[in-house]
Amino acid sequence: MKYTQLGRTGLKVSRLVLGTMNFGPQTDEADSHTIMDAALDAGLNFFDTANVYGWGENKGRTESIIGSWFAKGGERRDKVVLATKVYGNMSADDKPWPNHDRLSALNIRRAVEASLKRLNTDYIDLYQFHHIDRRTPFEEIWQAVDVLVQQGKILYAGSSNFPGFKIAQANEVASRRGGGTTIGLVSEQCLYNLAERRAEMEVIPAARDYGLGVIPWSPLHGGLLGGVLKKENEGKRRASGRSADALANTAVREQVQAYEDLLDKHGIEPGEAALAWLLTRPGVTGPIVGPRTVEQLESALRALELELSEEVLTGLDEIFPGPGPSPEAFAW
Repeated sequence: MKYTQLGRTGLKVSRLVLGTMNFGPQTDEADSHTIMDAALDAGLNFFDTANVYGWGENKGRTESIIGSWFAKGGERRDKVVLATKVYGNMSADDKPWPNHDRLSALNIRRAVEASLKRLNTDYIDLYQFHHIDRRTPFEEIWQAVDVLVQQGKILYAGSSNFPGFKIAQANEVASRRGGGTTIGLVSEQCLYNLAERRAEMEVIPAARDYGLGVIPWSPLHGGLLGGVLKKENEGKRRASGRSADALANTAVREQVQAYEDLLDKHGIEPGEAALAWLLTRPGVTGPIVGPRTVEQLESALRALELELSEEVLTGLDEIFPGPGPSPEAFAW
């Protein structure tokens, strides 16, 4: 396993992040435990979840599955860098009851306590804001974080789905406060992959300037970069959901076909190439992989050993050209 620092912190994390969103909705508890054991055996120490995972009437279920795995002992909790998130509505009846969502100091306090209980732990390594809250000032957010850091309930704070200017605003407020215990945001979890590169315009530059580690989610773009056409042709699996909708666009289908043809020419599995490409990107700590099975986890781990040649990297850029940095992406 390869490790790196999480942004500007002294925390060492694996270059792949185990995403747990499928634990509960797609993968039962026993199989989820097997996947986490396999990940830990492979040296993967960075686990990501969120309080809303499980969704609907089962939200919180994913955290509970992780908590029951920690309860098995064997230094599982000590070996894991645990990340979870706060923002979504956690009302029991799934109705937006006041103060049960977003980033008010009250909800942050309530959400942390609930996550700690479900996760069967007394601290969270990385507590992430799942989305920006336009209604709550960062002064209030950081005050709440300071209290939790002082209590030892969280160690670091991170963001998810933040635009570049909000990353800057959050960390400028943190630096101005003085006397606080927080060092500001240390990571940003954003949508970033070969087919969706808009984060390169401002989000990733802002993260790098402020010393945040970048944690891409949806590295296979909902399965579109995982060999979807090859699987269709072999009768293994047909595209569904957003992937099927995207492939209905002729231009997108031709782009994905060119991507698969390039990798087939070099004998590389598409899903592994998509992950390996992200590992070459400046500022990226590690992409989140969300395996439903141990076999999918093993495929993701192989990406760590995959070295993409300059010919392949150039070909990928030709097929999926990025927008370029801001302002050149839209001005001169």
